[in-house]
Amino acid sequence: MTILIRDVHVVDGDGASPEPLDVVVAGEVVDRVEARGTTRPEAVDTVIAGDGRMLLPGFVDAHAHADGRLFDPEVQLALLRQGVTTVIGGQDGVSYAPGDGAYATEYFAAINGPHPTWRGGGIRDLIATFDGATPLNAGVLVPAGTVRHEVCGRSTDAASPAELDRMRTLVAEGLADGALGLSTGLDYVPGIFAGTDELAALAEPVADAGGVVVSHLRGGYEANSAAGVAELAEIGRRAGVPVHISHFHAAPHIVHELLDGLAVSGVDATFDAYPYTRGCSILAMPILPPSLTVRPVDEVLGALRDPVERQRLLGEWFPTIVDYPSLGPDWPGMLTLAHVAAPEYAWTLGRTLRDAARAAGTDPASFALDVLAASRLEVNVVMAVQHERSPAELASIIAHPRAIGGSDGIFVGGHPHPRARGTFARYLRSLVLEQQALDWADAAALVSTRAADRFGLGARGRIRPGWIADLVLVDAAHVRDRATYVEPLALAEGIEDVLVAGLPVLAGGALTGATPGRGIRRSTRRSATEGSRTAVTSTSTGA
Repeated sequence: MTILIRDVHVVDGDGASPEPLDVVVAGEVVDRVEARGTTRPEAVDTVIAGDGRMLLPGFVDAHAHADGRLFDPEVQLALLRQGVTTVIGGQDGVSYAPGDGAYATEYFAAINGPHPTWRGGGIRDLIATFDGATPLNAGVLVPAGTVRHEVCGRSTDAASPAELDRMRTLVAEGLADGALGLSTGLDYVPGIFAGTDELAALAEPVADAGGVVVSHLRGGYEANSAAGVAELAEIGRRAGVPVHISHFHAAPHIVHELLDGLAVSGVDATFDAYPYTRGCSILAMPILPPSLTVRPVDEVLGALRDPVERQRLLGEWFPTIVDYPSLGPDWPGMLTLAHVAAPEYAWTLGRTLRDAARAAGTDPASFALDVLAASRLEVNVVMAVQHERSPAELASIIAHPRAIGGSDGIFVGGHPHPRARGTFARYLRSLVLEQQALDWADAAALVSTRAADRFGLGARGRIRPGWIADLVLVDAAHVRDRATYVEPLALAEGIEDVLVAGLPVLAGGALTGATPGRGIRRSTRRSATEGSRTAVTSTSTGA
């Protein structure tokens, strides 16, 4: 199939065309970028009128929780309306493979949800579930928490030498299967029980394979970010591996100082950050002790319902929540219920724990335990922070040249965080149009080019002859996010036409039904024509 995209401003992370151009797609790849009118419409199968819109390479969500939700058309539409053509899953150390997926399905039920076809296996098998099954591409990371659970079970002890060897083997196998790197989730279980020595050892096969270590830092971020960054830097130095900080949320001066320190020390580091101050996670993570949540769900529920254990939690554990870096004394007013599995608590969605507890006639801590018990722990919350950051402050973080676009979007819940449906449109609206912190080429680098380079996505992230035609048409005058904390399900506007592997998957703002997406295997190979292609700031006619 050949497609002519007429009259577009071609933009990628290497630059932008000064004049409108035409782009011809043949099969899965870009065939040529040429002056307007060079190819006659009758010479191709399909013509897409660009009408002066921007043409960018497909956006890459470098931190996504669409692992099991990518097969849902509503999720596909929400992502494509933002221009996202590739998601990277296996985040925060938790996903379905390797293994039978039971641990991830149970523990991250309120984050990733279940995978509809997963029956067990390795990373190779998980990647294959995406081939031809969705309109979008998906890459995965080897999840260190899942690896630990496979080998050590629910142990809170340091891994033995034999266990560590087995874990390293699983990581190496996952990378050989095509994983993009290794992820850790050091505020979650069982990752929180893995020490720096263990993590550095697991990072060694990542270095050997040319991957990246991606980390949800230990310690809750915000004012405590320095400790987590220092640990990740130590892992990077010991293993000789590039590192990537997940959802880096802290005051701008903290972020810049820590990134400067990493650069000075020679650590190859990147990060993702979403353009919102509030976060989102499972409710159990900030309000229950890891020594409890590491146990099977039925045992945790037994403890929540046991009067003695419940009183111990209320009297001894809950007072310590005020020390969590992003919460504080007003934590009941800072946690908004976004997903509650128990139908009898559906009325709580969109309400803070404080307000819902008041309506139920009880205190917030007791109410939280009741909701968790009724939902078998399947609850997630939008988490406010003590100091909201302005759009200008967020822009100062995300405009950093080592930033990579990542939504941390969660598609489980009736009142989710708006970042799942708004992040990438908000990057463009806020950072380019409103704050003017980035030009269009910088924005393309943020949302596409850097991620493709960093994670080994092959010939993606640029618009060049021979490169895969994952392409997004952006109406620069109208692109915007519409999802808010009050109305979180609204879809983005200004992106109505998207191609994946040369096939239209979004046309006129609606899904076409095509499913050319694939599971992406890590690759540093790009295109045979890469070296001969001139920048998009001039006209190119091919190889």
